[in-house]
This record gives sequence, structure tokens and C-alpha cells, in this order.
Amino acid sequence: MHPAHPIIDQALIAQPDVYKAIGQTRSGLDKLRKKDPTFPKPIKFSDSRQAAAYYVIAELNAWLAAKIKARDAE
Repeated sequence: MHPAHPIIDQALIAQPDVYKAIGQTRSGLDKLRKKDPTFPKPIKFSDSRQAAAYYVIAELNAWLAAKIKARDAE
């Protein structure tokens, strides 16, 4: 296995792409974020409410892996 590359580990994905990746709508993602405190927090590069939100891909992958592990443990 290749060692993780720090730039790739910190790569970002735009919020609309997160909707598609996890099969949710915008409101579905908002509900998920409120319901599940372990869901990764978005990063914004502005204080504006309308600023684009991005997520760290590695954090999303870790969250998903934890959900899969919890499912398989049942």
C-alpha cells in the first residue's frame, strides 16, 4: 500500500458534489448534519452566509468507514 499523500488527504469537495456522493438533497444533507454530530463540518473561505461550503474528502471517507463498521458490527 502506498503512503498517503498529504495534499490528497486534505483535498476538498464542493458541497453540491457531496449531495451527489452520498445520495442526498441539500435539505437532506442539512438534516443529516443536525442529526449526526459525527458528520464532518464544512469549510468556508468567507464569513458570508452564501459562501461556498467545502468538505475534506478524507474526513468524509473516515465518517463513511465508521458508519460501515458500525453497520457490520450489528
